[in-house]
Amino acid sequence: MTTIDPEQLTCPLPGAETERILLGHGSGGRLMADLLTTVITGELGERGPLEDAALVGADLVVSTDGFVVTPRFFPGGDIGSLAVYGTVNDLAMRGARPVALTLAYVLEEGLPLAELREITASVAAAARECGVRVVTGDTKVVGRGAADGCYLTTTGIGRRLPSATPTAAGGVPGDVVLLSGPIGAHGTAILSVREGLGFEADIRSDSRPLHRLVAAMVEAGGHEVHALRDPTRGGLASALNELAEASDVTVEIDEPGLPVPAAVASACELLGLDPLHVANEGCLVAFVAPAAADAVLAAMRADPAGREARAIGTVGPPGGPARVVARTLVGSTRVVDMLIGEQLPRIC
Repeated sequence: MTTIDPEQLTCPLPGAETERILLGHGSGGRLMADLLTTVITGELGERGPLEDAALVGADLVVSTDGFVVTPRFFPGGDIGSLAVYGTVNDLAMRGARPVALTLAYVLEEGLPLAELREITASVAAAARECGVRVVTGDTKVVGRGAADGCYLTTTGIGRRLPSATPTAAGGVPGDVVLLSGPIGAHGTAILSVREGLGFEADIRSDSRPLHRLVAAMVEAGGHEVHALRDPTRGGLASALNELAEASDVTVEIDEPGLPVPAAVASACELLGLDPLHVANEGCLVAFVAPAAADAVLAAMRADPAGREARAIGTVGPPGGPARVVARTLVGSTRVVDMLIGEQLPRIC
């Protein structure tokens, strides 16, 4: 009879990496949240909810973002327009109108100048579309192999709209959860091109600016628009969990009512992905007081960026664990967690 030494047994489950950065730390999910709270904000001495942008003084809003997407050109957009829209949208999630942008390039030796011109022209066109100027910036060049062609970093400066007070910690029990449009298009479009999967004929990124949509929502609901978040990396699941944790509430969503385009659903099914975890670049989720929800929803549907807006759930009471649950087609519920580990790295 063979004797087994328990101390020699090994577990196939990987342990958490605590000493080095993984690609999953940039996924927008649980690893990234842990990195921010245990390392970055901890060392900086900052506390409080993690916001898309910071309120400085009475109405000045500031946000900084880096863009490392690969490929740099994808169906529905490119790294240049994405940098502008992404930064403008982060300002909008605090209820701000964009005023100015800064732009910094990190360029790898060997990048074709024609490609740099195309990216910069896209930045300029997107800035004009958003009614904002690029007022200053920087350019650095690194050696071959030290970067992936071109990285962009932007800082956005905005002015908060007079009646806008959204914050990640603003969710209140009873709030209606509103979603501005379909989910999953950006992540699946990027993945299709990156891996040569052939979905790009049917799926285009939803990359677009959302500040005008937010202005319409604030005009309709004012202070009753309690929280806003654009579900980029980590998808809708991570965005909802971030808001639930910051507000210390539960959130229940209606899974069959989520707007997932047929092509996106097919791609996710084929690849074993959950559309709730796939990145978006042109939609937002909002917590709105029930008394204002109908008016805000109507205002969203009147804007091109919110034409397919709908209510997808409600905010429940505090007291239990802050979490997100989805009611399924058969009437049961499942916990919707943040993205764990790495799904689609280098997505924005």
